[in-house]
Amino acid sequence: MKKTILLLLVLLCFQVVNSQNSYVFFGSYTTNKSDEGIYVYQLDTNTGKLNKITSISNISNPSYLTLSNNGEFVYACTESKTPNAGSVSSFKFDPKNKSLTFISSQKTNGENPVYLSLDHTEKWLIDANYTGSSLSVFPLAKNGIINPIVQHLPFTEGSINPERQKSSHIHSIFFSPDNDYIVAPDLGADKIRIFPFDSNKKEPVNIQNERFTKTTPGSGPRHFVFHPNKKWGYAIEEIAGAISAYNTKNGKFNLIERTKIESKSLSADFGSAEILISPDGKFLYVSNRGIENNISIYSIKKDGSLKSVATESTLGNHPRNFAIDPSGKFLIVANMNSGNIIVFKRNTKTGLLDKVSELGLKNISCVKIKNI
Repeated sequence: MKKTILLLLVLLCFQVVNSQNSYVFFGSYTTNKSDEGIYVYQLDTNTGKLNKITSISNISNPSYLTLSNNGEFVYACTESKTPNAGSVSSFKFDPKNKSLTFISSQKTNGENPVYLSLDHTEKWLIDANYTGSSLSVFPLAKNGIINPIVQHLPFTEGSINPERQKSSHIHSIFFSPDNDYIVAPDLGADKIRIFPFDSNKKEPVNIQNERFTKTTPGSGPRHFVFHPNKKWGYAIEEIAGAISAYNTKNGKFNLIERTKIESKSLSADFGSAEILISPDGKFLYVSNRGIENNISIYSIKKDGSLKSVATESTLGNHPRNFAIDPSGKFLIVANMNSGNIIVFKRNTKTGLLDKVSELGLKNISCVKIKNI
């Protein structure tokens, strides 16, 4: 009897998992506000092909997206690269009716928002403003409405690169696995800024107790990723083209190693962009723009250090962003300047990539994948 019940539970779980559909959300830079800006496609998890579900227009430069845990709400950086402007907006996705509808928008008090993240309780949204460098903190309602800003944290100091680092440039924002602190790579100041975070407070970011990890001068830290084991973190340095690996215990970052990405160019400005880890924690991927236009693949060793595996072309120009689906089976990269999206199938044993499909879309700057 017990064996029968156990078998039925296993079959039920299998059916629930397989009843989910895999959706891919694309954000873009719109040349005209009336153009489509956010797209939703369904990923065929057998063939890797993308089929359009819906899109939305009349929104200016929805350049970066983040999704609620259940995929119901889409939050976007909007009015990016718009002079004297900057906002965050929310949308409701209904897979049953194949619709994406606008909900709300708030000004960020900072120009050129480039990244935003939800805390693990989904009560707070924080965005990073690149130009005029700052973080903006917004409380969220359960219906996806973004409430007015409650904290705005500006930064000023720069670093040694006269062209790229005259002042601070916060490029992204991440919540720690325990939700107790936030991590904000500052490309302009060569710092990874760290703030205590308390989701139960009216002003959740503890400004007074900021700490930071200094990166190599001129390196330009851009994005960050935590390992699934919650012990390690990795920063991609855009200008230098390097990956710094850290032990991240209790919000204190201790360098494990710094790995320089192999390059075809002697350019001082490398153009590295996104950094992600496969769901099983075995492989790390980095996209590189400029003359490179590739993805560097590394295996992650038992001590958190990296071993180079391969470099794969993204088959396009300017891979600003990519995403790995929750199963780890596919990696989807957006080549923004060449207007093509490539779906790669991942070899989960070797980490290598094989193209399985391609889609043409203009100015795509962000890719997110969610099973719903």
